[in-house]
Amino acid sequence: MSYSKTQSKAKAGYDAGVQDYKLKYYTPDYTPRDTDLLAAFRFVPQPGVPPEEAAAAVAAESSTGTWTTVWTDLLTDLDRYKGRCYDVEPVPNEDNQYIAYIAYPLDLFEEGSVTNLLTSLVGNVFGFKALRALRLEDIRVPIAYLKTFQGPPHGIQVERDKLNKYGRPLLGCTIKPKLGLSAKNYGRAVYECLRGGLDFTKDDENINSQPFMRWRDRFLFVQEAIEKAQSETGEIKGHYLNVTAPTCEQMMERAAFAKEIGTPIIMHDFLTGGFTANTTLAKYCRDNGLLLHIHRAMHAVIDRQKTHGIHFRVLAKCLRMSGGDHLHSGTVVGKLEGEKGITMGFVDLMREDHIELDRSRGIYFTQDWASMPGVLPVASGGIHVWHMPALVEIFGDDSCLQFGGGTLGHPWGAAPGATANRVALEACVQARNEGRDMMREGGDILREAGRWSPELNAALELWKEIKFEFEAMDTV
Repeated sequence: MSYSKTQSKAKAGYDAGVQDYKLKYYTPDYTPRDTDLLAAFRFVPQPGVPPEEAAAAVAAESSTGTWTTVWTDLLTDLDRYKGRCYDVEPVPNEDNQYIAYIAYPLDLFEEGSVTNLLTSLVGNVFGFKALRALRLEDIRVPIAYLKTFQGPPHGIQVERDKLNKYGRPLLGCTIKPKLGLSAKNYGRAVYECLRGGLDFTKDDENINSQPFMRWRDRFLFVQEAIEKAQSETGEIKGHYLNVTAPTCEQMMERAAFAKEIGTPIIMHDFLTGGFTANTTLAKYCRDNGLLLHIHRAMHAVIDRQKTHGIHFRVLAKCLRMSGGDHLHSGTVVGKLEGEKGITMGFVDLMREDHIELDRSRGIYFTQDWASMPGVLPVASGGIHVWHMPALVEIFGDDSCLQFGGGTLGHPWGAAPGATANRVALEACVQARNEGRDMMREGGDILREAGRWSPELNAALELWKEIKFEFEAMDTV
């Protein structure tokens, strides 16, 4: 075997060896462009590593840099393509924690691909040894990049028009028990909840296609329940049929069958299913008139630790770009994690068109969504009728309030549980519209309504002592 004797010679200026990252990637005099994608990383450097060096390493390793100088740097224009750390600030009241602000040129990202976006920003740098911990707190997506994404299949206003429901939050329920019901009994539970007054019922995240209930059987019995409840109540109903599957082909097969039987809404787990699958499904839903409910199974594995991972506000932004009409958001008042200011910060990022920088709510950048449709936040997790005034006050009309045990756990059964929720919701909406103080008078509003609704009165009596009072982990 012979080898070429031609020697590649570095041109003037190439200096092999290891250099500090900050020599190339820490640029405090840089002014970000409107077309740059901006990121805020919280980081903890290893002992002895200056914060500017650690921040520059994040910028380098999430864009064009590596641990040593390479001669192929001379084959491109690194000043055009590199990420730049343009600011480093200490985190108030924390020891050895900093926020690195990094600007990435638009050319680094494939159009319309959340998969590529996250692979670039967080795909490798989180294992970097010079860092003890790293968390992606927020991103600013430039309008030029946003316009390459379809976004939600329909959005909040189109969903209301399709459902003919206005002026109040929507009501949902996750069918319990999560696992073990036969398809027919599952459909029976759906029917009871919908006829009792709910707008939607839902597959839980771990309902897919198990031996006790194959997906096709569940879809058929659930659709029968929807149609029966619609005919009896005169209202449009729906159930989030979970199409999350082992392969994208099976996912699309389930979505197509849902469309064939005429169901209005389907469901996908966007993190366990993956962003490529989710974007594919969202495009199908827009083309075929299906609403898309998004569940967030696995999110707390990624976002709950304060110093390491990806904050949910970033995941919510990515979902809005990838596509979904609903997204779980926590409840503030229920059993799941969520401080009010932080939660409402990412709820606004899900559904509003323009959100200003507000560090008190964890929003590091002003974000303009350029008329991309909004995503309906779904408050779900350990809520019951006593939470209704706070939920209406906190989330407003453009939300879905989802009671699982708070419906099916009613002492008289699922239909009375649904009726209790519907009466409580309408009483709170009417009181709010009359100008009453929901947070101060909420208990009185519910008790007054309970005088005329035995279903609500029974629910109020059952859950009057139930509270979930734990310190929030997710704070600024």
